[in-house]
Amino acid sequence: MDIGKLPNPILHEYVLSKFQHKRDEVLIGPEVGRDCGVIDLGKNLCVVSTDPITAASQNAGYIGVHIACNDIATTGAECVGITLTILAASDSDIDDIEAIVKDVNKAADELSIDILGGHTEVTDSVNRTILSITAIGKVKKEGLIQPKHARIGDSIVMTKWAGMEGTAILAYDKYDSLKEHIPEKLLNEAKSFLNKISVVSEGKIAASLKVHGMHDATEGGIIGALWELSQVMGKSIEIHADDIPIAFVTKEICDIYDMDPLKLISSGTMIIVTPDANKLVAKLEKFGINSSIIGEVIEGTDSYIIRDGERRKIEPPEADHLIKAYNE
Repeated sequence: MDIGKLPNPILHEYVLSKFQHKRDEVLIGPEVGRDCGVIDLGKNLCVVSTDPITAASQNAGYIGVHIACNDIATTGAECVGITLTILAASDSDIDDIEAIVKDVNKAADELSIDILGGHTEVTDSVNRTILSITAIGKVKKEGLIQPKHARIGDSIVMTKWAGMEGTAILAYDKYDSLKEHIPEKLLNEAKSFLNKISVVSEGKIAASLKVHGMHDATEGGIIGALWELSQVMGKSIEIHADDIPIAFVTKEICDIYDMDPLKLISSGTMIIVTPDANKLVAKLEKFGINSSIIGEVIEGTDSYIIRDGERRKIEPPEADHLIKAYNE
């Protein structure tokens, strides 16, 4: 099989369709495009999400905590803590594990969350260290944000820039080779994207405005996230590619590795469905978060992106373009 997430049709047929709903407390279970499960605990709902880190070799613990908590933020919930599983390759040493734990603690401190438990082992089943992080959050029932509430005519807003996470990962992992083509100042700017990888702040702001849906852009990039969002909404969208902000350094790195910045892993970007885009953009700006209106929810069965003057159907996400930089 190809490297990367299972294609969504295969994921649905061979994985998700095999699961059965058994407990009344479980309000939301697994679904294509949905990152969180929701459990009814009475006055509050418990929101749960899990993510592996397989691509980044540096800063893996820091990135992993933030992207797991980002999923929680898409529901309007507050993250309480995480569990951490470290599967270390057999050639690892204790310094490697200590570096991961240090990164995890740094992110946890930034988010004011606890480490709730987990598992750590060295295994010859992997050829490099794999992390799996599960985030747990809480939200009152009336505060749960669900994309199914999207309406025709709602605007699609995205925060920050496309391809941020991939840009930062490559600036760290491929620094020595990239500096032959890109000035160090720009590469340091790319590294700084790591400090913007959380979408928890924009999640809180959007939730306070009662938006109709949120989705963080991870593997598969902006285009992959938009397709997944349309699936969870059960509605179509039309996107204007020219309105999607892409940092100059991201374009430069993507040119070197023949990557599409709209298909590059994009943690740090929140995609928000809202009935009042101008109000949302203004409030985000007030808190120092740049955002752009990139499209709207439309009638129909298919979603589209207008790019280079052509209206193209948004297809299910393919393998993230980050992998191109590691296949050379």
